[in-house]
Amino acid sequence: MELLGAERLGRSAEHPNCRLGAAERALLQTVYCSLADFCEPVREPEVAAGIQLLTRIGRAVDLVWQDTLQLLGFIGLILETLVRGLFHPRRWRITPTVAHIEQTGLDAAPIVALLTFLVGAVVAFLGATVLKSFGASVFTVDLVAFSFLREFGVLLTAILMAGRTASAFTAQIGSMKANEEIDAIRTLGLDPMELLVLPRVLALLIALPMLTFLAMLCGIVGGGVVCALALGISPAMFLSLLQADIGIQHFFVGLVKAPLFAFLIAAVGCLEGFKVSGSAESVGAHTTSSVVQSIFIVIMLDAVAALFFMEMGW
Repeated sequence: MELLGAERLGRSAEHPNCRLGAAERALLQTVYCSLADFCEPVREPEVAAGIQLLTRIGRAVDLVWQDTLQLLGFIGLILETLVRGLFHPRRWRITPTVAHIEQTGLDAAPIVALLTFLVGAVVAFLGATVLKSFGASVFTVDLVAFSFLREFGVLLTAILMAGRTASAFTAQIGSMKANEEIDAIRTLGLDPMELLVLPRVLALLIALPMLTFLAMLCGIVGGGVVCALALGISPAMFLSLLQADIGIQHFFVGLVKAPLFAFLIAAVGCLEGFKVSGSAESVGAHTTSSVVQSIFIVIMLDAVAALFFMEMGW
């Protein structure tokens, strides 16, 4: 016990908060170094590689589960704030909502239009190349229309919003958290959910469906341009084939997913912003996390929705 006490005191002497004098600290360190020559170092038990792998997998699964629970709780807070605001219309933040609609919708329209136009052209070119060998080049029109109305229009737009808007929401709220501005908002008796989160969620709920419609239109136009140049299908014939073969339900199948994606992207972006601890490194880490989580959630839900609508026959 005496040797153990001397060793503990020797280690505590190396602590920066130790209040001992220089002579006492030197004495304890001398005793500690002398004991180190006689005491064997404690060896950590060896763990098999398989056990270490299982431990890492378990920790990763637990982390995903905790993040899922936090996201569900945050979604509940958003819905509670939204319902509470329905009974108090004067508490709605109209000006920030309109400003966020401009930032998330109007400012993103050019990049969404350009990207979907190019993807539509690529899909049409590949479809024409493959179908031409079967003598079915005319079905390139159906391929482009089906792919953009049901999947590509909303999916490409949601991925762009996950990379552009979710990261912006996280960086904005995270910077406010690091600068203690959110604590100041609470001190003033204001609710950060009403002031910061709800305007962003509502703005993306409005902007993403409009951007999805624009993406569908530009993707089909890009496919039509390739059909006109490579296959000789005139715009009038292209439109007549669209009208004859494509039902309106395909448009609604794609558009109905946009509000769900918008809500989840905004929720993830705002939640990661509130998780920022206070340093610039934390802001960057949570910004990256918000983008990765948003894209993963969008693709996973899109796959589930595709299976659901296919089984329903829509």
